Amino acid sequence: MPNMNGNEEKLAELILYISARCANDPTFGATKLNKILCFSDFIFYAYNDRGITGVEYQKLPAGPAPRRLVPVRDKLIDERALVLQEIPLKSGRTQKRTVNLRKANLQLFTGDEIAMVDNIIDSLREVDAASTSNMSHEMVGWMVVKDGETIPYSTVYFANPPLTVMEKYRARELKAAKTGHKTTERVGQRLNEATA
Repeated sequence: MPNMNGNEEKLAELILYISARCANDPTFGATKLNKILCFSDFIFYAYNDRGITGVEYQKLPAGPAPRRLVPVRDKLIDERALVLQEIPLKSGRTQKRTVNLRKANLQLFTGDEIAMVDNIIDSLREVDAASTSNMSHEMVGWMVVKDGETIPYSTVYFANPPLTVMEKYRARELKAAKTGHKTTERVGQRLNEATA
């Protein structure tokens, strides 16, 4: 694939590969493609200290997505390697599915890289886009950056444990201070007693 750096070339080939593997998954669309790419890259990074593609991911409201996904996808469409199929859903929304027109060049990948992608695809088979998106919102990296900012791969090492009672109370205090509402002493007193 000319005029692309190595990372974007791997991204392009992975889009083709995932599209082929998910062709029979009725829940596969643009959102799910983004999440399969993200989970594959970040989980592989956790085990190997490098992503599969190494491309940057940005925070979007529906979850992480490769920053260069649209230009790379559009280049594949221009080269007639991929088409974008729009399917009307019962909900009134439109599902945008990528459909590969050629096989992916898997020579760019190691067996471990493709095995990771296959595991992610299998674990998300028939999981709808909303649920897949919600899973990505649990990623610490997605939580800590602002919309449009790059999500550092290294954030995959941080766990997201549930908040303690005191952390929840402190979060309410901070929110109240920001919005001008006052928290009641009674709530604070009960929380202090519960954690004493």
